[in-house]
Amino acid sequence: MRISELDENNLTDELMTRLIYSNISDDKKNGECIFVPGSRSAVQYRLPKAIQLYQKGRAKKILFSGGAIWNNSGLCEALLLKSKAIELGTPDNDILVETLSMHTKENVLASLLVLDREFQLHKIQRLLIVTTFPHMRRMYLNLKTYMPNWIDYSLCPVDNQTSMEDSWFKQPYMRKRVELESKKIIRYVKQGAIIDADI
Repeated sequence: MRISELDENNLTDELMTRLIYSNISDDKKNGECIFVPGSRSAVQYRLPKAIQLYQKGRAKKILFSGGAIWNNSGLCEALLLKSKAIELGTPDNDILVETLSMHTKENVLASLLVLDREFQLHKIQRLLIVTTFPHMRRMYLNLKTYMPNWIDYSLCPVDNQTSMEDSWFKQPYMRKRVELESKKIIRYVKQGAIIDADI
């Protein structure tokens, strides 16, 4: 089944599970950079996973992307993530930041220049993507739509028990989140903003 065949107003739990979770797993391969899009709670959920991958030697650089400012912190998502990563022992010179983007598509677009300046895009073979399970499909489809087609991706979802494939529907907040993500993905695919795909 193609995403474009789905009706955003007629989604069962089974269809949403296929859309959000099918084929989303870490292939354990190494890459040039760990790519972390920001969010309101990225420091809590995404940062620990990114640092874990970095410390395992899966990539030598981490890119934090996001220009939104949450909770009067004074720092945008990317700079807040960088600050916390340094506090946790990550060397400053191994951290890249992109501070212009305000949503997922812009995370990808605005990061192209940062990645090109650091690595040269034509030399990048693989990026490790760190985000939550509900966000990963949309992030991945944006990457496949707007990044160069020779780049491969290792999808490294956050190990958050409330958002796992076998439990998301038990949590009211997570159910709402999965429903919202599912509708966004279907809408963007039908608009042509992101590529269609099998689920």
